[in-house]
Amino acid sequence: MTLPHADISVANTIAGSRKRVFVIGATGTIGRATVRALVNQGDDVVCFVRQRSSGVLLSEQTAKLFDGASIRYGDVSDSASLTNDGFKGERFDVLVSCLASRTGNPNDAWAIDHQAHMHALEAATRAGVNHFVLLSAICVQKPLLAFQHAKLAFEKALIQSGMTYSIIRPTAFFKSLSGQLERVKKGKPFLLFGDGTLTACKPISDSDLGDYIASCIHDQTRHNRILPIGGPGAAITPREQGEKLFELLGQEVRFKQIPVAMMDVIIAVLSFLGRVIPLLADKAELARIGRYYATESMLVWDAQSGTYDAAATPSTGTQTLFDFYADLVQGGEAPERGDHAVF
Repeated sequence: MTLPHADISVANTIAGSRKRVFVIGATGTIGRATVRALVNQGDDVVCFVRQRSSGVLLSEQTAKLFDGASIRYGDVSDSASLTNDGFKGERFDVLVSCLASRTGNPNDAWAIDHQAHMHALEAATRAGVNHFVLLSAICVQKPLLAFQHAKLAFEKALIQSGMTYSIIRPTAFFKSLSGQLERVKKGKPFLLFGDGTLTACKPISDSDLGDYIASCIHDQTRHNRILPIGGPGAAITPREQGEKLFELLGQEVRFKQIPVAMMDVIIAVLSFLGRVIPLLADKAELARIGRYYATESMLVWDAQSGTYDAAATPSTGTQTLFDFYADLVQGGEAPERGDHAVF
């Protein structure tokens, strides 16, 4: 099913009031899209960010990203900074988190996906917040990785806190599925795990997801719910993604298949060496993350049948992955892909 975009001004009128919203994780691509959506729907938005994000964003640059929102600087992993530099003794209605660990390694995951969120929940409670909107991930349905367990631990704490919550579990992001464009443009084959049909997803754009996150504030049907969400259209396999890229580039379809067993060998070797070399232990975890996404669909999991269900995975928005590919092929700006990039 497709959930149409609501008229934002109507949504606010129905809700009856403008909300004061505190946002963490605002400097990522989804965070920025969410801030834009919040500002557009008329909410009073305060973004809490680091003075220097990823070693790139300075104060002036950050301000340009969040036109219409206020910015406060501090450390989201520091409880005192959240309270003193962030909330500053003021009252807020809603906390929106688009915050996530950068690497997914165990230390980072538990520090950010869990502990930083616990600090934020405690500080938000003191600030009078009564609604927590959390960007989580659909992959926590089958938790095998450290970051998934950390996210689930906070989800549980949030639900048990008594605060109104909206937990959003999106499917695959466009930026996660765009990494092979350059190699294909250079005439190289599109890499597939297995035959390229092991998994499927309903990709969602940053802007469509940002709109969905923001609308959870005023749509009471999304309160106290866990909300899986994907983009428009049918579920897409990696093979279909590759075929579309070749079509858009006017090239002959060329695939190179990578056996999943090869990843298992790499993980085993890195895990063994990681016992004495910590850096390799982190690489082993990244390899596990890569294997997970290579073998598990980003769709709603039906535990009873033991299968992923595309039909049960809700859709929203208007932007398709293939529209995004077409824009990139025509020279559109490539997205920031971060530390989870496999290719």
